[in-house]
Amino acid sequence: MATLVSINVGLPKDIAWQGRVVHTAVWKTPVKGRVMVRRLNIDGDGQGDLGGHGGEHRAVMVYQLDSYRYWQAFLHRSSLEFGSFGENFTVDGLADDEVCIGDRYRIGDALLEVTQPRVTCYRVGIRMNHPQMASLLVSHRRPGFYFRVIEEGMVGAGDAIVKEHSADGLAVSVVDGLLYLPGHSREQLERAVHMPALSEGWRQAFSAMLEAGPQQQGNVGLTGAPSAPPAWNGFRNVRVSATHQESALVRSFTVEAVDGEALPAPRGGQFMVVRMTPPLPRRPILRSYSISDGSTTGRYRFSVKRDVGEGSQYLHDQVRDGDVLAISAPRGTFCLDDGCRPLVFWSAGIGITPVLAMLHELAARSDMSSRAVYWIYGARSGEENVFAREVDELLAHLPHARRWVGFSRPSPADHLGTQFDVEGRIDAAMVAALHIPSDALFYLCGPAGFMTAAREGLLTAGYARANILTELFGTQDALRPGIASASNAIPHPPEGETADGPVVTFVRSGLAVHWSGRYGSLLELAEACDVPVRWSCRTGVCHNCETAVIGGAVAYSTAPLDPPADGQVLICCSAPREDLQLDL
Repeated sequence: MATLVSINVGLPKDIAWQGRVVHTAVWKTPVKGRVMVRRLNIDGDGQGDLGGHGGEHRAVMVYQLDSYRYWQAFLHRSSLEFGSFGENFTVDGLADDEVCIGDRYRIGDALLEVTQPRVTCYRVGIRMNHPQMASLLVSHRRPGFYFRVIEEGMVGAGDAIVKEHSADGLAVSVVDGLLYLPGHSREQLERAVHMPALSEGWRQAFSAMLEAGPQQQGNVGLTGAPSAPPAWNGFRNVRVSATHQESALVRSFTVEAVDGEALPAPRGGQFMVVRMTPPLPRRPILRSYSISDGSTTGRYRFSVKRDVGEGSQYLHDQVRDGDVLAISAPRGTFCLDDGCRPLVFWSAGIGITPVLAMLHELAARSDMSSRAVYWIYGARSGEENVFAREVDELLAHLPHARRWVGFSRPSPADHLGTQFDVEGRIDAAMVAALHIPSDALFYLCGPAGFMTAAREGLLTAGYARANILTELFGTQDALRPGIASASNAIPHPPEGETADGPVVTFVRSGLAVHWSGRYGSLLELAEACDVPVRWSCRTGVCHNCETAVIGGAVAYSTAPLDPPADGQVLICCSAPREDLQLDL
């Protein structure tokens, strides 16, 4: 019979790690006597990062005595203190390949249910003083698992662990491998999706993998959005076939391939990276811009607002018809949905460009003509309502389209009811008054403040988070779990930069720097430059750091457990083999 060997608890504390402070409760130590197990926690225990740990489905972490023996041999450790793997219960028995999701066990007075495997996290590597530990736990099929508390009660070391219910579920190690390792069985994915005890986040991941199908590259369950491989790697020379001044501040550029071969059709909403080459000694300028119209065969149009940035000023002041630029293949997952649900395109300012491309695609497709479409746009005045005539012409091709345009500062020449529909800024309350169906898909693009307010307002109005899609022109929000202080520094060259290694360009940050072997990975270089990055495991497991490669190639220091799709890279465990451009 399985037995509870040790109860381990620990409260969050700050520890020094690689020049930063990590707020973590991964340090668990054994306690004596009987302890109360409650719905969300064990008395005396806590979590430092509630986004990744804790909660109803992760109330109690379990790890096995047999795995302790295994790691002691594998890592050549003479002994390991109970709690070393961040677990609350150290148990004799309950192997990961035997325990199934949904199984229920009585321990002392408490009744507990198995809900999911361990969440991969770099902090167990800190605790074990082994940076690769998060990857090893998965690849060696020894993750451990979480309990949900069905009945609260007192437990103590030495208590027998009695199974009270056997679920028709998958084993913990199978579920863990299904998400983090390649070779996803459709039969097992379908079983996992329908296991009611499995926590919602894991079931959503498996649903995404099922929907993407076996042909999908990469791990959609971890990245959250399927993407097709780019049409080409690196940059392709294009000639500016036409320019057009859309307004005092917005200029459009239409490009076609120099080699005469038609550019492949993009998806509405995608972006591309434009490389401009000013005279030496200036470095090339790389900037990403949404395609505002890809409906003309073989040509792309992108539209740029003049601002203080080097890229926009160069395009406005220097680029003319006939000039040659270089572009990357179209990229991005902010794309038009192929289903039949109502569509809401809500943008502000120059954020109109990706949704305008979607509108072009929608108007050109006969199979989309029956969809309900809501076009919502905010500008200061008619002078800044770029593409107004173009939008109205496209909407006229869609019989179930409705327009709602707001001017925050209309001029005397602007006519309410014809040029615009509401005076002031459009907010979620106004949008809710349009009685948009609850299953509608919202596409939001504009300034960061606008998108934050719009998203929060729509959530408050009851629309599902999964139905609210956003596109961000600038850098993404950083994800650095457990790091006690966030850096708001503007991206900059690293201290002590040399001029020997390959040039790594962080395109969204507008920064190009030289690689140096003193960095363990591209992630570490990005952190040294204060480029916003997203990560969790730092060992090639979780895919939070997955980034689009615009051009160039990398080498992996540690092979990812499940490789990313073509055109993507895990920056936590890779280094450049040549000059490299990343969508960061």
